[in-house]
Amino acid sequence: MITMIVGVITVVGLLVTRMPDGNVLPALPQSLALPQGAKPLSITQGPGWIGVVTQDSRFLIFRPDGSLRQELTITP
Repeated sequence: MITMIVGVITVVGLLVTRMPDGNVLPALPQSLALPQGAKPLSITQGPGWIGVVTQDSRFLIFRPDGSLRQELTITP
């Protein structure tokens, strides 16, 4: 029983010390200027870009400052 208690304390201690920045969120711009009538369905982020999939089957790629970089049409 003592071995299990020490084991659990060790595992919890390792998890806490190995993941100190677990609550850090990625930097996002204040706003994204979506085209007229576009409604976001999904958002993803990569190094140097933010992607928004819209309900009308478009993939909008934004720069980190929030300006539109590229627009792709998704065909089924």
